[in-house]
Amino acid sequence: LLFLLMFSIFAAFPSGSTGSGAGVRRSPAEKRSDELAENIDPSLVNANIAFAFDIFQELTADDTGQNVFISPLSILLALAMTYNGAAGDTSLAMAEALHFSGFPLEALNQGFRDLMECVIDADQEVETSIANSIWYRLGYDVKAEFIENNETYYSAAVEELDFSSPGAADTINGWIDDATRGKISDMISGIPPDMVMYLINAIYFKGDWTHQFSEKETRDGDFFLANGRKKTVPMMHQGEEFQHTRGDRFGVLRLPYGQRKLAMYILLPDEGVGLDELIGRLDPASWYSLRTALEEKEVTLAMPRFKVEYGAKVLNPVLTKMGMGMAFSSQADFSGINPGAFISEVIHKAVIEVNEKGSEAAAVTVVLVEESAPPEPVRFIVDRPFFFTIADDRTGSILFMGKVAEP
Repeated sequence: LLFLLMFSIFAAFPSGSTGSGAGVRRSPAEKRSDELAENIDPSLVNANIAFAFDIFQELTADDTGQNVFISPLSILLALAMTYNGAAGDTSLAMAEALHFSGFPLEALNQGFRDLMECVIDADQEVETSIANSIWYRLGYDVKAEFIENNETYYSAAVEELDFSSPGAADTINGWIDDATRGKISDMISGIPPDMVMYLINAIYFKGDWTHQFSEKETRDGDFFLANGRKKTVPMMHQGEEFQHTRGDRFGVLRLPYGQRKLAMYILLPDEGVGLDELIGRLDPASWYSLRTALEEKEVTLAMPRFKVEYGAKVLNPVLTKMGMGMAFSSQADFSGINPGAFISEVIHKAVIEVNEKGSEAAAVTVVLVEESAPPEPVRFIVDRPFFFTIADDRTGSILFMGKVAEP
C-alpha cells in the first residue's frame, strides 16, 4: 500500500472536525461516549499512539514492500489483560514495551475500560464491536484477582475448557468467528499439551463514508508500485470537501465515517518519496500536529477499492525488539496468573475491505500462555570419594568434618 491507514479511535478530533450530523439525535450511549472522550486521560492516549507507531514501524521494517494492516488497539487490549498477571521484572519489561510505565494498574485498567466504551458507542451509524475472552485449561489454578480484574475492566468472558477435547479449538475459533462477524476464523489450529490459557481480543468495525463514492464513477486506473511497476486497479472517484493538510513531502486527507466521529486518514508521499521513510518519522507529536493542521478544502479524490488481509502474524520477535522478551521465556513472572506461566506466542490477524460505500475491518489478537515444565530434579549421586561436615546451623560452628575415600 502507498498509504498508512489509521482509524481515529485514540483521541478526540481537532476542534470543529467532529460532531453529529445535522438533525441527528444522540442516543444515551452516544452522549455517554462523548463524555468519556472528553475525560479520557490524554497521557494514556499518547502512550497508545506511541505503541501503535512503534510496532507498525517494526512490522513495516520486517515486511518491506508488503501490505501491513494491524489493530494496535487489539494488540494493546490483549496484552493489557495479560499484564494484569505479570509481576517483578516481567511487569516492568511489558510496561516499557507497551508504554504502560507510570500508570498504576487500576488507572490503566479503568482507562482501557472507558476507552472501549467510548469507541463502541461513538456513533450509532457506525458498527464497532470490541470483545475479550479468556479460556483456561480445565483444572488449571488461576488467581481469582486476575480473573476478577479482567471481567470487571475488560468485560472478558472467562471460560474453563477441556483443552484435550477434540472440539476445544473449534469452540475458541467459534467465539472468534462470532466476534468478527465471520471475517476471521481458524486462529487456533490445535492446542498443545502445555497450553494453559488463551487471552483473546477481537475488534470489528463497519462504517459507511459520510460522503460515499458513486459506483458509476469507479473505473480502472494505474497504481504505481514502489518497484517502478504499475498495476491496473479499480479507482473510486469523487469531488467533495474534505479535511486536508500538507506535511514534509506528503499530503494528508481525512475521510470521515457516519457522523464524523471516526475517520480514515490517508498519508500519501509525494512522488519519489519512500513510504517507509515517511512511516519511520511518525510519532505522537507529529501525528497530533498533522491532525490539528487539517483544514476543509475542495478535493478531487481518486483512491483504489481494495482488500488487505495481514497475518496470522506471530508478534514475538517484534515485541522482543521492543523490550518484552522476558515475557516469552520460562523465567517470566506471571505469578498473578499462576506461578510457572509464560507467554509462548502473541498472534495477530487483521483484515480490511474498502469500497465505495465505506470500510469493513476486523482484527484478532491471541495471547497464548503455557506452563513451564517443572525443573528436572538435581542428580546428586554420591558414588565417589566425598567430603562432609556436621555443623550447628544456628552459629555456623562445625562440629565434625570428614572425608570418605572408601565407605
